[in-house]
Amino acid sequence: MINRRRFLSDNFSAVTSFGVGAALSGLGNRLAKGESPAKKARLIEVADESTGLPLLRLPEGFRYLSFGWAGDQMSDGMVTPAAHDGMGVVRSDGDVVTLVRNHEISHDGKCIPQRNGLPFDARARAGCTSLRFDTTKGQWLDDWVSLTGTSRNCAGGVTPWGTWLTCEETVLGPGDRDPYKDNRLRSFRQTHGWIFEVDPAPVGGPDSVEQNNRVPRPIPAMGRFVHEAVAIDRQTGIVYETEDRGTAGFYRFVPTKYGDLSAGGVLEICEVVGQPDLRGGFVNGTEFDVRWHPIPDPTLAHTPGTRDVDATPAKLGDELGVFQQGKALGGSTFSRLEGCWFGDGLVYFDATNGGEARAGQIWQYDPRREKLTLLFESPDKPTLNMPDNLCVSPRGGIVLCEDNDYGANEYPHRVFGLSQAGQLRLLAENNCRLDGQRNGFRGDFRGKEWAGATFSPDGKWLFLNMQSPGITLAITGPWQDTLA
Repeated sequence: MINRRRFLSDNFSAVTSFGVGAALSGLGNRLAKGESPAKKARLIEVADESTGLPLLRLPEGFRYLSFGWAGDQMSDGMVTPAAHDGMGVVRSDGDVVTLVRNHEISHDGKCIPQRNGLPFDARARAGCTSLRFDTTKGQWLDDWVSLTGTSRNCAGGVTPWGTWLTCEETVLGPGDRDPYKDNRLRSFRQTHGWIFEVDPAPVGGPDSVEQNNRVPRPIPAMGRFVHEAVAIDRQTGIVYETEDRGTAGFYRFVPTKYGDLSAGGVLEICEVVGQPDLRGGFVNGTEFDVRWHPIPDPTLAHTPGTRDVDATPAKLGDELGVFQQGKALGGSTFSRLEGCWFGDGLVYFDATNGGEARAGQIWQYDPRREKLTLLFESPDKPTLNMPDNLCVSPRGGIVLCEDNDYGANEYPHRVFGLSQAGQLRLLAENNCRLDGQRNGFRGDFRGKEWAGATFSPDGKWLFLNMQSPGITLAITGPWQDTLA
C-alpha cells in the first residue's frame, strides 16, 4: 500500500524498497547485448469522458477526463489561458488535490486578469492557473488564476512547503526585440527570465498567504536565464535548475534559509569532472564525479559584448550571461535541459536532444555521493524522440513526455514509462483532431507536445497537458500492468 504522507513528503517519489537509479543500472548492459529498451504496448482509441471526443490512444482499461480547455471560463470568471505546460500537484486535502499549471505564452499584450491580484508585468501575457480534482469521485472541481504578468512560463516544480516555483523561459525585457518571433519589438515593462513562487490558493482567499493587490516578485538570486524546470531536495532545501538552450548548464541554488527562497542564497553551476561537454553519446550507466562553482552575477542575462545597448530598440544578446560565467569556471555543457524531478534522494533530469542520435538523454544526480549517472540515452528517434517534462511515479518508473521534431503529425507525440527494470513502454499517444467541436478549435494536433506530467498522491491518477490546443487531462487505469 502506498503511504500518502511519505509520497507527499518526498515530492511524489517512488516509495518502493529500492531506488530508481539502482534498478536502472543494468540498462546499459541489456542494450549492449542488443536487447531493445522498448516494450510493445497495444494502444486503443479512447473517448474522453468529459466531451466524448477520442483525444487519446491508451492501453486497454484506461480512461480519462479532460478539463480546463483554453478558452473555457474558469471558476473565478476568467478565461483559461492557452499553451498549457509544466504542472504539479502542490497540495492535498484529503481526497482533493490542488495543481498549479503553467502557461507558456511568449507574446506581449494585455496580461491575464486576476481577481484581487496585480500582475508582475501588465504587458506580459503568461502566468499560472490552479485546478482542483477529487481523486475519489474522479471529478474536476474548479480552477482560477494564481499568477499573472509573466512571460513564457515553461516548467517549474513543487516545494516541500506547498507552493509552486514557475520558471520563465526567456530573458526579454523593456525595449527588446524577440529573435524567435520575427525580431518583433516587445512592449514588456519588466525584465523577464526569473523564477517566481506561486501560492496555489486564490489571491485574497481564506487559505491564501497573499494579500489583496500584492504584486508578484521574482527571486533574482536564483538567476536570470532561459529557465525550464526545478526540483527541490527536501532534506536540504537546495533547488536544482535546468536551462533550455543548445548550450545549457545544470544549476543548483543553495538557499540562505530553508523554505524562504526570497531570503537569498548562492547559484552554482555543475562541473562534470573530466567532461566539459555532455552533449555527445555515452554508454548507459556511465557514472561521473561532480563539483560545483558559484556564479558571480546570477542576474546577468547576456554575455558582455553580445548585446548592442546603444541600439534603439536594443538588440537582444546571446541569453547566456549566467552560463558563460559558469563555463569560464569549469561548468559543463549539456544540450537543452528540460524536465527535472526529485525523488528517493536523487535528482532526475533530461536533455531533450542530447546524445549521439540527438534523441534525448535521462540523467540522475546523487547529491549525497556527488555522482552523475546516465540512466538512458535514446538510440534513435523511433524509440524515444526528445523527452521534455518528466516525473517519477509512486511505483518507481519515470514518465517521459515527448516534444519531438518529426514535423507536423508525421508521428503522434507519445508518453512513455521508463521502468525500474530499464524498459520503455508506451503509455499514451496524442490522438487529438478537432473540427470545431470545442471552443472553435480546428486542426490536427497529434504532432503537438505533451507536458505537465504529475501523479496524484494515491498514485491512481496521472495528470497531463496537451500544450496545443491547451487541454488538461486526468488519466486512470490499471497502472500495475504498465511500466509507470
